[in-house]
Amino acid sequence: MTSRIWNFSAGPAVLPEPVLEEARENLLSLGDTGVGICEHSHRGKPFVAVAEEAESLCREIAGIPDNYRVLFLQGGASFQFAMIPMNFLNKDQTADYLVTGSWSKKAVKEAKLFGNVNTACSSEDANFNYIPTQIAYSDQPRYVHYTSNNTIYGTQFSGEPEGLPGGATLICDASSDIFSRPIDVSRYGMIYAGAQKNLGPSGVTLVIIRDDLLESGCTELTSMLQYRTHSGAGSMYNTPPTFGIYLMMLVFRWIRDNGGLTGMAERNGQKAALLYDYLQSSSLFSATAEENSRSKMNVTFVTGNADIDAKFIADAAEQGFNALKGHRSVGGMRASIYNAFPLEGVDALIQFMKDFEANA
Repeated sequence: MTSRIWNFSAGPAVLPEPVLEEARENLLSLGDTGVGICEHSHRGKPFVAVAEEAESLCREIAGIPDNYRVLFLQGGASFQFAMIPMNFLNKDQTADYLVTGSWSKKAVKEAKLFGNVNTACSSEDANFNYIPTQIAYSDQPRYVHYTSNNTIYGTQFSGEPEGLPGGATLICDASSDIFSRPIDVSRYGMIYAGAQKNLGPSGVTLVIIRDDLLESGCTELTSMLQYRTHSGAGSMYNTPPTFGIYLMMLVFRWIRDNGGLTGMAERNGQKAALLYDYLQSSSLFSATAEENSRSKMNVTFVTGNADIDAKFIADAAEQGFNALKGHRSVGGMRASIYNAFPLEGVDALIQFMKDFEANA
């Protein structure tokens, strides 16, 4: 078997090794069924049991109240950029968007097709290297939308946006920090996330949505575009991504068995602190995000010299440090250290950086 290397990919990202090992065993036969997990009918009892456990564990881990639905959808978070306003925004209404990166900009573009958009804040003036503290909400927004972690720019909200107008519904794209820390679901109308960073493989989108918001959605859309359709069918209105849901179930088990969201937050905080502390002390490398806005999921850094950055990335790849090249919008390097990324990998990267710096 090929030895695994340190995978710093921003997504699809590293998965827990125990999850991969169990999935490998069940590819040929799910338990003693004699049929592999990818071959089971989504209507059959074995897979229905998988889907039910996945939802149950999701609810348990996040403390999701009974008046919220848990949906496993397709199309990625990007499809939600359009599905949200087409369900909940019309031409006479305004939605507030907090613009802190490329993904929130894309969400704004889609929302403008259906109603009015108020950019309540933006950090584009500094290439999205900070989280704004001043937010100018509209008077009566239909909803307020924000992206909790910005994968490309290495920034993250420390908590929910404050000062929402009375009664405003909060919607969060949590794709790159979902279940990385405790969350009070009751503060949201909806939370959604592509699975491929903290929850499982690409191809599944988790949606947690409050009943009253779901039922308020437009009824004049085709069935597949209405949240109520998927809720009423238990996420099986059409054939769901069965293998992805199965892997999510295994990841939920892993999160539960490793301290839940509190355990995830403790380990993620430890990993990020080690890397940022080194960057703070380094005379070669520096973090690109402002200190009070830095992400615990995606650590972005540069040397200030594009040629040295390129050499570092190439040398790192030769030593088994994969996918450290930063996004072109920022340049430099990016270390994505999601839930499943081990502490040992962060230690190894820091030692490599120290050695590189000593020889630079």
